[in-house]
Amino acid sequence: MKLRIFTEPQQGASYETLLSVAKATEDLGFDAFFRSDHFLKMGDVSGEPGPTDAWVTLGALARETSRIRLGTLMTAATFRLPGPLAIAVAQVDRMSGGRVDFGVGTGWFDAEHTAYGIPFPSLGERFERLEEQLEIITGLWRTPPGETYDFEGRHYRVADSPALPKPAQAGGPPVLIGGVGAKRTPRLAAAYADEYNVPFHRPADTAAAFERVRTACREAGRTKPMVYSAAQVVCVGRDEAEIARRAAAIGREVPELRENGLAGTPGEVLEKIGEFAGLGAETLYLQVLDLNDLGHLELIAAEILAKL
Repeated sequence: MKLRIFTEPQQGASYETLLSVAKATEDLGFDAFFRSDHFLKMGDVSGEPGPTDAWVTLGALARETSRIRLGTLMTAATFRLPGPLAIAVAQVDRMSGGRVDFGVGTGWFDAEHTAYGIPFPSLGERFERLEEQLEIITGLWRTPPGETYDFEGRHYRVADSPALPKPAQAGGPPVLIGGVGAKRTPRLAAAYADEYNVPFHRPADTAAAFERVRTACREAGRTKPMVYSAAQVVCVGRDEAEIARRAAAIGREVPELRENGLAGTPGEVLEKIGEFAGLGAETLYLQVLDLNDLGHLELIAAEILAKL
């Protein structure tokens, strides 16, 4: 089981804070540093000093780290055109020496689109655009050197593209698709994803979502293995007082966190990680919401990561 640190900078984090978390992630032995791709805070927080762009941040972290993988859960297809997005991700992949994973989704938070002047089409159109973006981005990355790439879709047209730059990873960074949709998400995952992620669901619901994607892969005749993963909020303490303190710092209740996330003592969290492993999950993304509490990461590394 790989453990990856997943952050939500839109809730209030400077680049300097993200850098400190990324360096701790690397130094403590975690597999990857991931971040959300949002432009507006959620809930009762200030969000100050304001949002940081996901791919600008990851490009900077690519030069400040040497081992951990870097990626997004999830880049919104509404935020960027597919050609420039393919260029940006390929550039960060080269800057990191081939350590990027590319998580991408439809986008869902309508308020952030309104706040920053980004069009927010219907869900059906967002899925159409996501599928075309996946086809274009992976097509650009996989076009052999010296050849050009063309695409004609309903929403995007690419003509005579040199398909440059190429990512450091042959064929492009691994593609992550997530969500628990019953039909479109499994189909897109089977067609385009290297990894399928279920965010913030209990083990039973996660198992059902995994099975829908396994079924879609069989129906599509896919032979390439799929990596299955889950994202869970994390809140670990050595005792009840420490657990309660960390829960209060992120505005959550301990019983709710124990039910809906990875919360409790290290032993409790290890047991729940075992449940996800039993479902076939190979990777867990630990959503760390208090980015100033590096002692939390140290505890997880010493008492959980070291025992997996």
